[in-house]
Amino acid sequence: MSAKRNNALSSRELLAKLGIDESAGEESLLFDDEPLDSPVDDLAAALRERFQGLKRRQAFQPGDVVLWKPGLKNRRWPAYGKPAIVVEVLDPPIFDSEKDSGSAYFREPLDLAVGVFIEDGPHRGDFVVWHFDSRRLQTWTSEEI
Repeated sequence: MSAKRNNALSSRELLAKLGIDESAGEESLLFDDEPLDSPVDDLAAALRERFQGLKRRQAFQPGDVVLWKPGLKNRRWPAYGKPAIVVEVLDPPIFDSEKDSGSAYFREPLDLAVGVFIEDGPHRGDFVVWHFDSRRLQTWTSEEI
């Protein structure tokens, strides 16, 4: 067994170095601001609604301003209600290379390159382009604010 390294970081220190605020708590990637009630019928109806939202596709073009469809956010940025811009439409899509089939990203079809502003931390305001599944996005309108 090797000796313990003196410069090892605690989990809190590591999160701080990565720019993740542990006080954000429930604002993880897969949680949204729409908690579901507990009755099974409501849960089943919510699942059907989210599935219908995922199936409803829109055709996007570079320059289109988009945002998350309700309940379909699976990335840290942009935050719900915040606009992003389509930089490129990928045809055919790139499939996420996540190797664990238990991951939410496993073989996700990434068919849009979308530009967003980093909203916090040392890179706040930087424009970054990431790949997204267009089924999760909708056209942004000024009423979304």
